Amino acid sequence: MRVLPIRLTTGLLILAGCAGAQASDLAVKVEALEHRLAAQRHYLADFGGLIRYGSDNAELKPPKPGEDRVVFLGDDITDLWGPEFFAGKAYVNRGIAGQTTAQMLVRFRQDVVLLKPKVVVIQAGTNDMAGLTGPATEGVIGENLASMVDIAKANGIRVVLASVTPVCDCFSKLTSLRPQGKIISLNGWIRGFAARSGAVYLDYYAALADGRNFRQELTKDGLLPNGAGYAVMAPLAEKAIAEALKK
Repeated sequence: MRVLPIRLTTGLLILAGCAGAQASDLAVKVEALEHRLAAQRHYLADFGGLIRYGSDNAELKPPKPGEDRVVFLGDDITDLWGPEFFAGKAYVNRGIAGQTTAQMLVRFRQDVVLLKPKVVVIQAGTNDMAGLTGPATEGVIGENLASMVDIAKANGIRVVLASVTPVCDCFSKLTSLRPQGKIISLNGWIRGFAARSGAVYLDYYAALADGRNFRQELTKDGLLPNGAGYAVMAPLAEKAIAEALKK
């Protein structure tokens, strides 16, 4: 007769534990949904990301006479580039993580033209491929890049067009969203357009790739460079900027 209460108590404890675990899982899911909702609200309110650098731009003084200011416009790869690369130089980082070429085009005047640089380095395309702001073909990406180049040239700004960087499935599955063949194709278009438009082509891809894959020792997650990756990119960017300044 004593077995039944023990079993009943054990069963209640198990049910209570399951309920607690379910409540915890539910709280995590609710929090994740709230973050997504907040992100979507921000996306709808400020599609181009104009708020991000609005105050910084207002506080940035005009270039000094003879100063070769360079604006780096880009997505996660530019945004997460460590400040040590920009320190002590007339370089201005205007990267925003998660952005596509359509969003950069919206903020191009505010975050590039009005800062009066001599050179703009445009690094974009990988988030377009992943469809972060909706489906985007190579043609659509190309049109957005071409529009940015047109605006830059109309304002006397020299252009450096960077390749899309490689990806790999080294840590998680990434190539399904960013197919390696499409990256190679888009880079071919960027290289050709740079030549036709008088821009300088900055080939990050060749230096970071092993075959079609992002070299594992140069990436932290298969998509973004790590410290060693940025160390490889830095002199390439410097060389491209120097070439653009000669044009």
